[in-house]
Amino acid sequence: MKKATVIARFHSSIETVWNIVTDNTAFDWRSDIVKIEVFDDGNRFTELTKDGFETEFTIVLKKPYERYEFDMKNKNMDGHWIGLFSKDGSGTKIEFTEEVEVANPIMNLFVKSYLKKQQAAYITDLRKAMGE
Repeated sequence: MKKATVIARFHSSIETVWNIVTDNTAFDWRSDIVKIEVFDDGNRFTELTKDGFETEFTIVLKKPYERYEFDMKNKNMDGHWIGLFSKDGSGTKIEFTEEVEVANPIMNLFVKSYLKKQQAAYITDLRKAMGE
């Protein structure tokens, strides 16, 4: 398993950050996603990237304003994502951790740097979505 964690702080309230991150029906702020299809009362969803790559997600924990977790799977990997949310003064601190396992040994060499790049893009998009 390869693991990558990103920590970021935002001026926005924890409610605002939580609502943007966990609303899988509003994804227009994401620069890498062209479609999200939501199933099972919102507990499962599929993301489609601009490159046509599809990943399935299953929400396993959603504790408002504290913790959000899901399992993820696509043809290249299986993984788990944990999002921790906490108040930070008048703003919000997030800590997002992804752990993935890839079957291809060559991809395994690059997956951690790929995860870090994806996390950085996500934080950049999230800042823009909140006007920060």
